[in-house]
Amino acid sequence: MPDSMSEQLQRDMECEGLLECFHGLKQLDRECFRALVDAGEPLTVDEVAEAVDRERSTAYRAVQRLLQTGFIQKEQVNYDQGGYYHVYSPTDPSKIADDMQRMLNDWYAKMGQLIQEFETKYEDADAPATAES
Repeated sequence: MPDSMSEQLQRDMECEGLLECFHGLKQLDRECFRALVDAGEPLTVDEVAEAVDRERSTAYRAVQRLLQTGFIQKEQVNYDQGGYYHVYSPTDPSKIADDMQRMLNDWYAKMGQLIQEFETKYEDADAPATAES
């Protein structure tokens, strides 16, 4: 079960915890992201797998999750004699931060709406009981 908001606010959190909090990414996903950032150049899935000391298929699934969330980008590299392979690189941190800020603003607006609905619902429920007393 996820931690309550009050428990999350009391925990010490690092900025990388945002990857888990906002997108549900796992520890391995964060390790793969860090490997891509540290590399300073685009990497293949095989290179990512080697950097995080995992099987290729395991690293591939983490890379796919990072792609889906927009944390990394995929580029196709063509061989001169035909064929191609893909390399991956981190998305610009300011774009990731902007996306997370937008998501936080949307969440905040939604929570404000739900709080208002809660207040309205239970104020209405309380009003008849007070009038009957």
